[in-house]
This record gives sequence, structure tokens and C-alpha cells, in this order.
Amino acid sequence: MADDDSIEESCDSVRRKGWAIASMTVGDADDNAFPAIVAGCRAGDRGAQRHLYDMFHRQIYRLMVRVVGADEAPDLTQQVFLHVLRNIEKFSGRGRFDRWLYRVAMNEAYQHLRRRRRHTHRPLAYEPSDPAASANQTLDQKDLTEQALARLEPELRSIFLLREIEGLSYRDIAHALDIPEGTVGSRLNRARRELKKHLINLGWEP
Repeated sequence: MADDDSIEESCDSVRRKGWAIASMTVGDADDNAFPAIVAGCRAGDRGAQRHLYDMFHRQIYRLMVRVVGADEAPDLTQQVFLHVLRNIEKFSGRGRFDRWLYRVAMNEAYQHLRRRRRHTHRPLAYEPSDPAASANQTLDQKDLTEQALARLEPELRSIFLLREIEGLSYRDIAHALDIPEGTVGSRLNRARRELKKHLINLGWEP
């Protein structure tokens, strides 16, 4: 459908404008070097821990910004890596490390949101206090999409981000969020529908 194509164009525009910073995964690291890094982390080697952090912290920080907001993303990112390093033995080494890392990150994010009992979503960039004013503002596609994403429920926003921005497969998202693959598809479709609704409310014209 034409409207669905417009939403896809909006997502593509976001990716082209720099949201999807290239992120390193286990597959990008040397096949022999990465197990040694994990082993060093298990042994408490500070150099290995720093290497692991440097490899993955940008993609986790970027995700946290869009799930919990920019103000709390730095602290939560640090909390994610503290949890990872304290529980590194739980990573079996048989699967992809980034899948396990995303699962830890999203668990931390959801626990954080539950603790704060948030019923509204923090803006990713800014969100006008007067909804009527937003339609009259001149915003580029990225600004509109940021605001619309900020209005999605955290569970829907995280699935959309993991799929459209991080490029994870349905299987990887299911593993990261501990939900069935079919649920990933249904929630992703719902996220796209609600994103379209919020975009229109913000003044976007298909």
C-alpha cells in the first residue's frame, strides 16, 4: 500500500541520516580474538573488560537513549555493562554475544522503567508541550520520526529500534526480548501502525 511505502521511506530516511551507526558484533571481531576477550573478562582482566566495553558501548548507549531517554541513558548503559561483566560466565560462548548483550540491556531497561513507574515516555530530542503547536513547526523527517518514536510504548519502541535501526533478525529480537518470533512480527506491525498515527498527528503528510 502507498501509505505503508511512505512509512518505509520514513524509516529509510532515518537510517540514511545517521541513526544507524555501524555497530560491531562478534562476527566483526577476529574469530580467535573474541573468545580470548571473553576469557579475560571472566578472569577479571581490566584490559579485556575495557576492550569489550569499547566494542559494544555505543550501540547499547544509542538503544538506551531511545528506550529510557537521554538523561538516564549514560547511567543505564554503565549499569548494563556492570551486569554483563559480573555475569559474563552466563554467556556460554556458543551463540552470538551481541544477542545475549541485547537481552541483558533490554532487561535492565524494562526493570528501570518499572522501578520509575513511568506512564509517559521521555522525548528523544524534544517534544512540544502544546500538541497543536507541533503541526505548525517545520521539522525534518528525522525530527518527526524521533518525536513519534518517543510516543510509542517502550516494548513497541524497542522492537522497532532493534529491527529498523539495529538491523536484528526476528530470531535475534525474540532471543533478546525472550518472546516468540511470532510475537515479534505482530508487535512490529503494531509499532509501525502506531508510528504512522503519531507521525500524522505531528503534522506528517503521507
